[in-house]
Amino acid sequence: MKEDKIKMERFDFSGWATKANLKCSDGRTIMKDAFKHNDGQTVPLVWNHQHNDPNEVLGHALLENRDEGVYAYCTFNDTESGKTAKLLVQHGDVNALSIYANQLKQKMSNVLHGNIREVSLVLAGANPGASIDSIIMHGEESDEEAIIYTGEEITLAHSSDAKDSKGTTKEDNKMADDIKKTDGEETVADVFNTLSEKQKTVVYAMIGQALEDAGVTDDDDEDYEDEMGHSEGDDYMKRNVFDNDEQQEDVLSHAAMETIIGDAKRFGSLKESFLAHADEYGIEQIDYLFPEAKTLNNPPEFIKRDTGWVSTVMGAVHHTPFSRIKSVFANITEDEARAKGYIKGNLKKEEVFSLLKRTTTPTTIYKKQKLDRDDVIDITDFDVVAWLKSEMRIMLDEEIARAILIGDGRLSSSDDKINESNIRPVVSDAELYTIRQKVSVATNATDDDKAKAMIKAAVKARKNYKGSGNPTFFTTEDWLTNALLLEDAQGHRLYKNDSEVAAAMRVSKIVTVPVMEGVKGPEGGDLIGIIVNLADYNVGADKGGAVNMFDDFDIDYNQQKYLIETRCSGALIKPYSAIELELDVAAG
Repeated sequence: MKEDKIKMERFDFSGWATKANLKCSDGRTIMKDAFKHNDGQTVPLVWNHQHNDPNEVLGHALLENRDEGVYAYCTFNDTESGKTAKLLVQHGDVNALSIYANQLKQKMSNVLHGNIREVSLVLAGANPGASIDSIIMHGEESDEEAIIYTGEEITLAHSSDAKDSKGTTKEDNKMADDIKKTDGEETVADVFNTLSEKQKTVVYAMIGQALEDAGVTDDDDEDYEDEMGHSEGDDYMKRNVFDNDEQQEDVLSHAAMETIIGDAKRFGSLKESFLAHADEYGIEQIDYLFPEAKTLNNPPEFIKRDTGWVSTVMGAVHHTPFSRIKSVFANITEDEARAKGYIKGNLKKEEVFSLLKRTTTPTTIYKKQKLDRDDVIDITDFDVVAWLKSEMRIMLDEEIARAILIGDGRLSSSDDKINESNIRPVVSDAELYTIRQKVSVATNATDDDKAKAMIKAAVKARKNYKGSGNPTFFTTEDWLTNALLLEDAQGHRLYKNDSEVAAAMRVSKIVTVPVMEGVKGPEGGDLIGIIVNLADYNVGADKGGAVNMFDDFDIDYNQQKYLIETRCSGALIKPYSAIELELDVAAG
């Protein structure tokens, strides 16, 4: 502790750059001594990993490897950005560190080695918990990079400067007054920082030319020389590499740049100020200076059908841990099965009834995708693999739910057909299980006529229903809308909501199914809907019905391939447990 105290007197603050045995949000763990070779090294201290901009360098950090991780002793430089960062740390506005590392080596989920290139001040609140902002290769070694957050707070050094009651020095208070601004007021620096690196390069070029035109030499402005960089030897670069003689007529003068930047606040942004002065100064390719468009939704949102009904179907069906299912029934509805009266002296006859049996075997349902490995590496804004796998699971569930209710709709000759003897659609199941109910209307029937006929047919068909409990009505949005728009003679709506329509049809609820649009029933008429309690529909799958995801790498084509599949069976297991409503248009 005494040694640490002595060491801290040489630095402005200290803190954990990274912690050992740190399990990150992606499941990887930073192991002890992963950065041991960085012990005693000094690396740049930058702001939020902006290590490609010298203006973002705030100072340096001395690294010390410990059993608990890597500890950093940090010192700010005397630049304006360094002073500002020092003030933010002293006030407690910024209180966390993060590291940028490359040459990562990993075994399984453990990060064993890496090289710390810089330590950054970061906003602790923006990264709760431990995380690694990178995709690390699952190989022995790689050139992968990572930004590792720990969430640990930093510790301030005890400065010898006199401080006020709030813990700040007079110099710090003066600095705070210098950078203070009115709420909602945007400074030129704020506007400039909204530009991309390419846009900043163009601005630097214009400023450089303006300074040269004004007669500023190397001796006049050393800071500018340092910012622009130099070529081999001691000669500093005096002209931007993008400039040439033919372009000089388009470069703004020093006075023009001062005017545009000075008016940025008045016009609201640097972009608007440039536009306002474009005609005056003849700026060509002004769009180069506009801020880059920012993506609002990462990862991209799927444009898809409403899949709310899918979870209803998948959650309602009965599941068994075996895929080969057999249903056996005894038919006792025939007269031969009735009890009989006895007359003395006559022969007593045995009861006769028939047995019915149906066996359903499993089939495989799958979805396959691929990505070029180069694309996986280059897409850094979001986890494209996780995004793709989520799409695969969505579409697999929808296909199974569709097959259960109405079949997949593919031709029997199609190689991609889901065999309807393995997953039996409710709509076309045998009449022992699905009741056929026609909804008869005239050819000139209105939507109101059709809706009324649908409700009447559903109510009448219920006398033959032998399924469990109160069933659900699966239909299309159009048929539900027609029912909701029914009016009495006075123009009042008959049904205020879906629940009232459901009550009139003697069902528990109504679920709209987009994939049912345009589907034909077994008799060739338009399918109106299906009344069924899916608890009477059994989905059987071995090994608990697991959905398996497989990854494979094609080394010849440098492609990562993904496969999701399940193997299951499905069928109604109770006689007369579903009602199929089908439109029947008769000449009238």
